[in-house]
Amino acid sequence: MAIDSVSATPAVAAPAPSRPCKPGRGGASRRPSHWWVPWAFAAPGLILFAMTTGYPLIRSLQISFYKWSVLPTQASTFIGADNYLRALGDAQFWTSLANAGVYLLMTVPATVAIGLFFAILLHAKIPGRTTFRVLFYIPVVTSWVVVSLLFKFLFTTDDGAINWFLTDFLHVTQQGVPWLEQRWTALIAVSVLGVWKNLGWCLVVFLAALGGVGEELYEAASLDGANAWHKFVNVTLPGIRGTLLFVTVLQVIGAFNVFPSVLLMTNGGPAGSTEVPLTYMYKQAFSFLDFGYGSAMSFILAIFIFVVSYLQFKFLGEKKEMVK
Repeated sequence: MAIDSVSATPAVAAPAPSRPCKPGRGGASRRPSHWWVPWAFAAPGLILFAMTTGYPLIRSLQISFYKWSVLPTQASTFIGADNYLRALGDAQFWTSLANAGVYLLMTVPATVAIGLFFAILLHAKIPGRTTFRVLFYIPVVTSWVVVSLLFKFLFTTDDGAINWFLTDFLHVTQQGVPWLEQRWTALIAVSVLGVWKNLGWCLVVFLAALGGVGEELYEAASLDGANAWHKFVNVTLPGIRGTLLFVTVLQVIGAFNVFPSVLLMTNGGPAGSTEVPLTYMYKQAFSFLDFGYGSAMSFILAIFIFVVSYLQFKFLGEKKEMVK
C-alpha cells in the first residue's frame, strides 16, 4: 500500500513591523536640529538690550554701593548701604516723593476719566471723528521740551496768557497769579500739562478697547430698558476693565517718572519745593557729581513703583474677578 507523502512547507515568519523613525534619530525622516535659529533671530535684540539696559542697570547697582568718583586720579570708595540709608533719611527726597504723589492724584484720575469720556464720544459715529482723534493725539507726539516751554510761557506771572485771561479778560483778579513761584500753584500748572499731554494716548487705547465690546450687548441692554448710564456701568466698564487697569498702572508709573516738565517749568523751585524724584536724582548725579547717591535713590524709587504697581494689579484684579 503506497503511502502518500505530503511534503510540509515550513512556515515563514512574518517580518517584524519596522519601528517608526524618529526625527533626529536616523532614517529617511531625519531632520537636522535647528534649535539655534530662534536664538539667532533674537540675538540682535538681546545684545542691544544687554548693551543699553542690562549693563547700565548692573553698573548703576554697583555704583550705588560706592562713593563714586568720576575722576581717573581719585579712586571710588565702597561704602555699602550708606547711600540707601542716606536717602531714607533725606527730607528732600521724601518731599520729592510727596510731590510726585500730588502730581499723581492731580493727573491720573483726570487723564483716565477724561480720556474715557472722549473715547466713548468719538467711538460713536459722529461727523469728523477721525479729525478729532488726530487732534487729540497731536500732543502725545509733540516733544516734552517744546510743550514744557510753551506751558511755562502760558503760566508766566507777568506776560503769561493765563494771567492775561484772568485779569484783563475775565477780570476775576487784579494781579496775576504767581503760578510757577509757589509750590501748589506750580504743581497745578505742571499737572495741567501732564493731563493735556497724556490725554490722547489714553483716548486711543480706550478707543481700541471699546471696539472689542460687542454691539449685541448694547442691543440686549436696550431691549431690557437700560439707559445710557446703566449701559456704561454694566456693559462698557466690564468690557474694558482689563484695559482700564493697564492704562491706570502705566499712568501711575509715568507720574512717578515725571521729569522734563518739572525741570523746564520750575527746575524744582522755589527752594526745592516742587522737586520730584527724577529732578532730585538728576541734580545729585550731574550737578553735584554724587552718582552713588543718585543711583541709590533710583533703585529705591524703582522698588517703590514696583510695590505700588503690584498693589494696583492685586486690588483691581480682585475686583475684576468679583465682577466676573
